Amino acid sequence: DTAAMLDELDGLLHSVTSGALYKHPRFAAVPPSMRRLNDVAFSGDGEPTTYRNFDQIVARCADLKRQHGLNDVKLVLITNASMFHRPHVQRGLATLMDNQGEIWAKLEAGTAEYFQTIDRTTIPFQRVLDNITWAARQWPIVVQSMFLRLDGAGPSDEELAAFCQRLTDIIRAGGRIRAVQVYTVARPPAEQYVAPLPDAEVDRIAALIERSTGLATRAYYGSAAD
Repeated sequence: DTAAMLDELDGLLHSVTSGALYKHPRFAAVPPSMRRLNDVAFSGDGEPTTYRNFDQIVARCADLKRQHGLNDVKLVLITNASMFHRPHVQRGLATLMDNQGEIWAKLEAGTAEYFQTIDRTTIPFQRVLDNITWAARQWPIVVQSMFLRLDGAGPSDEELAAFCQRLTDIIRAGGRIRAVQVYTVARPPAEQYVAPLPDAEVDRIAALIERSTGLATRAYYGSAAD
């Protein structure tokens, strides 16, 4: 319900600028120095760019942000990059990036075989790579990558090497990657054979990516004990 969503966002932005948000019990203890709105993010239980009016929604959210004097607040798109080839999505991305936007594109495999194992999708791996490369040639992007254990095993060294090569391919094609976010499972997974990586393994993968590609890489941890 687009109208309801925009109305809720309008009300939330007003509560931030008026200070009403910090009278709510859940936010009242936030120190004044930390009372800020970081971003408006497009995410959810599905891929946000599959929405047929994606470009219009981005434009309306950008308008609301400006109306509340929140020009410096970011618009963040968390995306699997599967629909970047569609013209209305490209229009939406351009609007996003004209309004303090950031694209966080998901890339979690180095080979088509591992991509199908992890993502279980009919979308071709090459389309994702091509779309991320296209976007990175237009604007600097963030690559967001989740690694995990399958049946007790994390990604192989060969798979991680292929992943690093895919990032290098994007850069060599003229793409700009601001940072790589490496993380692992942080919520109960749908499948019992999926588990988070230990913190030390997340750190190892992040260090490998940074060393192999020269890209700034940040590690975020899950719920596994070392």
